[in-house]
Amino acid sequence: MTAHDPFGPRPAKPCPVCGKPATIEARPFCSKRCADVDLHRWLGGHYRVPVVEEDGGRDETPNDD
Repeated sequence: MTAHDPFGPRPAKPCPVCGKPATIEARPFCSKRCADVDLHRWLGGHYRVPVVEEDGGRDETPNDD
């Protein structure tokens, strides 16, 4: 078993879009095309964290009726 050298080159991670090996020019992607696909996903709202409101969705502004 070999020890991991923390100062040596890091193992190549796959492209998060297509899974191919990442290139130095487009890191962490394999190409400009995959980088553009990822940007389109961000701008299109595909990457979002679901939010659950805890107050039941009630408006917290007081009514002065």
